[in-house]
Amino acid sequence: MPEFLNALFVENGIGLAIAGGMLAVMFGGWGSARGLRIAGAQTAGALAEKPELFGKLLVLTALPGTQGFYGLIGAIFIAMKTNLMKTKELGLPALDPMMGFALFAIGLGLGVVLCISAIAQGETSAACINLTAKKPEEGGRSILFPALVETYAVVALLAAILLINWLMAAAPAAPGA
Repeated sequence: MPEFLNALFVENGIGLAIAGGMLAVMFGGWGSARGLRIAGAQTAGALAEKPELFGKLLVLTALPGTQGFYGLIGAIFIAMKTNLMKTKELGLPALDPMMGFALFAIGLGLGVVLCISAIAQGETSAACINLTAKKPEEGGRSILFPALVETYAVVALLAAILLINWLMAAAPAAPGA
């Protein structure tokens, strides 16, 4: 096994923690991009018929983009709690390998929920874009439906933040630290 893999993933769990943070970013961004594509395609069709609805449809189109930011917030919390952001020179902070695995699991779980909710929110936004295109007076109320889907992305982010905080408060020292 190459020395750097051994140093990052076997002797020290920081590599797993970093991978978990990046999975949260990757899946959150991937889901947001897909959700935005779904909503954006529907908006483009609606605006071809009714360009005056741009302001009302913009919010519905943009809603699935938030999950990508939530993934970034999850990764930042992992980096902050592992002292990765305080690293100077080339040294990496020490982290118990099992704690690294736990942070990996948190990041992966967060990312999966964000991906699924962003795609579902894009589909819900597309339906609400159709509603608003047919009945512009329903534009305000139609925002509620994709916002309900967003709730679960927020719940996942809050759960990840709490789990990261609780886990790192109980973190044992890494071997050799």
